[in-house]
Amino acid sequence: MNEEIRNLNPKALWNKFADLNAVPRPSKKEERVIAFMKDFGKSLGLETLEDEVGNVIIRKPATKGMEDRKTVVLQSHLDMVHQKNNDTNFNFDTQGIEMYVDGDWVRAKGTTLGADNGLGVATIMAILESNEIEHPAIEALFTIDEETGMTGAKGLKGGLLKGDILLNLDTEEDDEIGVGCAGGVDVTATGTYSQTEAPKNGATYQIKVKGLQGGHSGMDIIKGLGNANKLMNRLLFATKDFMQVAKLEGGSLRNAIPRESVATVVVSSEEKFLEAFEKLKDNIQSEYKSLEPNLSITAEKSSETFSQAMSQNDQRIFLNALNAAHNGVYRMSPDIDDLVETSNNIAKVMVADGNIKIECLTRSSVESSKDVLANALTSTFELAGYKVKLAGDYPGWAPNMDSPILKVLDNLYQKMNGEKAHVAACHAGLECGILGQNYPGMDMISFGPTIKGAHSPDERASISSAQKYWEFVLEILKNIPKK
Repeated sequence: MNEEIRNLNPKALWNKFADLNAVPRPSKKEERVIAFMKDFGKSLGLETLEDEVGNVIIRKPATKGMEDRKTVVLQSHLDMVHQKNNDTNFNFDTQGIEMYVDGDWVRAKGTTLGADNGLGVATIMAILESNEIEHPAIEALFTIDEETGMTGAKGLKGGLLKGDILLNLDTEEDDEIGVGCAGGVDVTATGTYSQTEAPKNGATYQIKVKGLQGGHSGMDIIKGLGNANKLMNRLLFATKDFMQVAKLEGGSLRNAIPRESVATVVVSSEEKFLEAFEKLKDNIQSEYKSLEPNLSITAEKSSETFSQAMSQNDQRIFLNALNAAHNGVYRMSPDIDDLVETSNNIAKVMVADGNIKIECLTRSSVESSKDVLANALTSTFELAGYKVKLAGDYPGWAPNMDSPILKVLDNLYQKMNGEKAHVAACHAGLECGILGQNYPGMDMISFGPTIKGAHSPDERASISSAQKYWEFVLEILKNIPKK
């Protein structure tokens, strides 16, 4: 299966990607991929070190004739988002990604592919291994835990890197040059609820929302895709007079738009419950018929029995809070066309055994706007009587349109492709903003091959785009300015 991937061009890139994807590397569990990368650097006889938080740095001298060029930091993150379809039997902790070719796309079997940011990592590995590619002195920086906290970038100390220019290989459109990104903060609400006796002789139903596209909670938030937690809340709100919630589980990761939600409820009046449920189900499916063609909403009887369920009063408070909590685009940028400035993803909702937990990721390229939305969410949840914690705050990356390396990439792209690149900021969390805090003088830019569906099992990487991107990388390295 992966041999098919290894035969794709450019082989140097795809072979390293196949090597990398054989190593389990979910966020927060990067021990094996850190060891893999250190062994790789040492096998090449290159200076290799691990810093105190787990980032790996590999240094390679300039090739002959390139010694007078500025030192370049090539940077990508080692971890990947671990998402799989419900019917996929896969263990991210022990298995390598199973890949296959589908036309112009490389995909994974029912899981995320890890092209985000594995293709960037593989690019750097191929350059480090090559004896033929012309390049200036290189510091390869492989960061950890980008997807769930950016703790690698946050923990990288100033003074460790000597490079003048940083090339971040984590952008997902091959015609885009990234010059800015959003910052973010985790908003987590926790609370308790009282349980009362469930309706006597009540029927137990399991409500399922599934088949949504999901996707990257930053880059895809502008599409208006279905959020399983919000849709589930609508269904529960519409049927609240005829049931009590026994348990609920929706979503999985903060940075992924939730694709699935499952609620178990005890119904007091089946006829009225099903009537209200079916009416809203039809409305939702009509609303999302073009955006979410595979959306499935069901309510089926369950064999589970519950003597207690959430009290009607606490259920009202819970459903009202989720109704009021903002999800999706909050504000578009007034300065950059089609750029989301501020958004929130209600990523994960858990209700069980008297406890409630709601996890959100709020993003913005403007710090004050991020604070406004985080405060609005805090107010909503505190009015419900829940405790709110803000954590994992990281800054955005402010665009520098006078960047010297931007001019190099902009000119090269136009020369190679006959058209100008799309120079833009993105509504995702790149590590450049954080790295820039300890390396304020470093000239930074972001680019990469085309990847679709990141953070979802529909993630796929374009083969033709990878070829285009690889040639671009090689030309960039040849044209790094002199010291």
